[in-house]
Amino acid sequence: MTESSAPSDDFVRVCGVTKVYDGTRIGRIVAIESVDLTIKRGEFVSIIGPSGCGKSTLLMAMGGMHRSSGGTITIGGQLVEGPMPDRAAFVFQDYTLFPWRTVAANVEVGLQFRGMRKSPRREMAMKYLNLVNLTPFADAYPAELSGGMQQRVAIARALALQPDVLLMDEPFGALDEQMRTVLGDELLKIFAKTGQTVVFVTHSLSEAIYLSDRIVVMTSRPGKIKEVLTVPAARPREAAFVTSDLFNDLRKRLFTLLNDEAQAAARLEMAERNTAEPAGFAAAAKLSC
Repeated sequence: MTESSAPSDDFVRVCGVTKVYDGTRIGRIVAIESVDLTIKRGEFVSIIGPSGCGKSTLLMAMGGMHRSSGGTITIGGQLVEGPMPDRAAFVFQDYTLFPWRTVAANVEVGLQFRGMRKSPRREMAMKYLNLVNLTPFADAYPAELSGGMQQRVAIARALALQPDVLLMDEPFGALDEQMRTVLGDELLKIFAKTGQTVVFVTHSLSEAIYLSDRIVVMTSRPGKIKEVLTVPAARPREAAFVTSDLFNDLRKRLFTLLNDEAQAAARLEMAERNTAEPAGFAAAAKLSC
């Protein structure tokens, strides 16, 4: 990495961020609480934690899709107060492609909303389809593609917006293990070519280690940062990394950190289920009378 493209500190700043949901079936829920995190430009950071710990909530707040209940988030010094597609673009587990549009037209859609003219829009779409190795499928429709190929279209669509930060919410979660590995390698190649800043939510310990520069480990709800692990492995990374002592040591460390949190999350879920059930039973009894 050249000096001009080397990561600089504090490109993304999450300062004391809390998110509270009111009026749920069990009352007030504090999803995340007092989260502090900085991410460097050009860094790949994964967020991992037990189910319901607020990983996706934090990601949505970073992209301006959820307004925080407290604290601030800035990207490149700009305060995040709502969606900013030029600053942060999303890739979700659900590909969210328009089935009536071709692959190229799906990649163009964000650029079209921006008002970009047809010719440069098409040129930009083809550039990013080439990056994800889908140029021959530009005129195909989503239904003609495999799940992995559809997700690559979604990645190209997000990258075409040239965002400062790519926010990925379990993008490979619906795919089988083999395809996850293939797309993980594809993502690393894209990362190497573009220097894109990436924040990546996953449940997979191995995926987090293989892809990331750092891994943010969250507690059970209310989600807080328990620890941040650095992955001191050189890039480019190859398949041999997953059998290395470093990889295995990091995986053991992550498992240890998450084990207690997973059990706490399970206890919390059971308690909330028990709290909610009486109201449900009462409603059912009233309907039956």
